[in-house]
Amino acid sequence: MASSGQVEQLESGRVSKEQLDTNFSDLHPEFDAHEAAVAADRCYFCYDAPCVTACPTSIDIPLFIRQISTDMPLASAKTIFDQNILGGMCARVCPTETLCEEACVREAAEGKPVEIGRLQRYATDVSMRADHHPYTRAANTGKRIAVVGAGPAGLAAAHRLAMLGNDVDIFDAGAKPGGLNEFGIAAYKATDNFAQEEVEWLLQIGGIELHSGKALGKDFTLTDLGSSHDATFIGIGLESVRNLSLDNENLSNVENAVDFISRLRQSSDFSKVSVGSNVVVIGGGMTAIDAAVQSKLLGAEEVTLVYRGSQTKMPASQYEQEIAKSKGVRFIFNAKPISIKGSVAIEHIEFEQAMPKPAANKNFVLETDHILKAIGQLLTEDSQYLEIEGSKIKVNSLLETSLENVWAGGDCVSAGDDLTVTAVAQGRDAAENIHSKLMGEG
Repeated sequence: MASSGQVEQLESGRVSKEQLDTNFSDLHPEFDAHEAAVAADRCYFCYDAPCVTACPTSIDIPLFIRQISTDMPLASAKTIFDQNILGGMCARVCPTETLCEEACVREAAEGKPVEIGRLQRYATDVSMRADHHPYTRAANTGKRIAVVGAGPAGLAAAHRLAMLGNDVDIFDAGAKPGGLNEFGIAAYKATDNFAQEEVEWLLQIGGIELHSGKALGKDFTLTDLGSSHDATFIGIGLESVRNLSLDNENLSNVENAVDFISRLRQSSDFSKVSVGSNVVVIGGGMTAIDAAVQSKLLGAEEVTLVYRGSQTKMPASQYEQEIAKSKGVRFIFNAKPISIKGSVAIEHIEFEQAMPKPAANKNFVLETDHILKAIGQLLTEDSQYLEIEGSKIKVNSLLETSLENVWAGGDCVSAGDDLTVTAVAQGRDAAENIHSKLMGEG
């Protein structure tokens, strides 16, 4: 039998290239200067602004918007980057509708917030297209730090450490850097190879050496890094995907949603990306939504997203759910998979549905030729020597792990939400804590 994730006998080219260009165009097109000025004028520039409190990286949002309104986009971008060096990507993928924009006073008063995310994108894009990097390195400290993982947390940590004058080695298992930003974000949210452009821009700070194709536990250990570096930061994310624990789960066309999203993101021609005609997505988070929407955009005739809980308990925001519905994705709630049927490839999947009223269960079957699993990810065994809390690396308030001189942040740790912006904040803060300890400041 085919191994789990193997894709066979599925079609590509269901949609014309012209239509695919439209389908996968920018979800939130960038503002021009005039549009940005008009949008910025809606800000009340609140004192003790609730949007700042709602931002995991604590960007001074009223200040950066005021700087846009006074035609100072480079200064505005600097205000953003001071707190979030990946502010460009976060402007594209951050769930602003449940963070800063939900807290916006305009949202409470009018039901229409200031478009903070698009304003942030405007300023950061202007800056990244400029011919200079907004930061220079401090005097060299003579310290060298290892960063494991070139995702949002690792990149944020590396940049802040380098800016403070430290030398940094980034070790990443992928063929190219970016982590989730490169391999796990819906293609219509980060278009035109932006993830790699952002990495290249970030590395302009200098003092950072990238080692791609180097995996923790395979090519090196934490002990190796401890002997060659003054400190280590771990930002490896979550790489192992949870299984459904069902018979026939390894039939062909039962695929991890993250793998589906990755092969789409890494394709130079979406018309060659295969997808089923009748897709079933299992899960309720952002990965599930992204997989379902993109299946539709690629030309799947039917896409059904099945979540084990109620709609109100779905991790994906209401905004993202509405995007999926607008593309024709069907939702089924309060159902869990109990069996997969097929010989070589899948034929159908059976679910047990718990009916809230009356309290009873009933089964139903969905015909399918493509199942995408999005039921959560796990930490790899590479971190086995670290203390684990739940299923993630345990850290204290300073993001220190149980090992001396080893810090961690991002999705792999037990603190905070699994959001790109949270990972950036933790990478930044861990870098400050590492630097302070190495400099004998705390």
